[in-house]
Amino acid sequence: MVNELRIATGAGLLDCKKALTEADGNIEAATTILRKKGAASAAKKADRITKEGLIESYIHVGGKVGVLLEVNCETDFVARNDEFKAFVKDVCLQIAAASPLYVSRDQVPEADLAKEREIASAQVLGKPPAAVQKIVEGKLEKYFSTICLLDQPFVKLPEKTMKEMLTERIAKTGENIQLRRFTRYQLGA
Repeated sequence: MVNELRIATGAGLLDCKKALTEADGNIEAATTILRKKGAASAAKKADRITKEGLIESYIHVGGKVGVLLEVNCETDFVARNDEFKAFVKDVCLQIAAASPLYVSRDQVPEADLAKEREIASAQVLGKPPAAVQKIVEGKLEKYFSTICLLDQPFVKLPEKTMKEMLTERIAKTGENIQLRRFTRYQLGA
């Protein structure tokens, strides 16, 4: 069971044993425990300086879409790791496929957010004010999932967001990883 959990989560042997013990042998519950620990560990590492990393490029079949991406980590040891390189390639694929405009929500200009709020509010005229606020917030969440890379569902595993994929990678490497910036090129756009 420990090995099965290690394969599924990529967590260490001792962490898997502890999670299975805590979950009374339930693999699904143990996976949830490990994911929560991974998120907590990623939050602790968020302030660490990331000076190493990779710049990756991706040209989609047919040469009509291209991506240039910078991903930073703490050490060159992680940057040279095959799993890290595969993760960076997956992020390039995500950008090519889903066309995000920003890495995260904090990069979205306030003017764009105000415009989206105004559009969403106009679409729900006549509803009670409490309902309008909830509907507008729901529409903003949908907006973020289309324009922000970290909010998008991962193209290879749609049940996970890119933020969850990044958090798992941080937990697995034990280092802070930052999706710094990207540029997506599309022929004729």
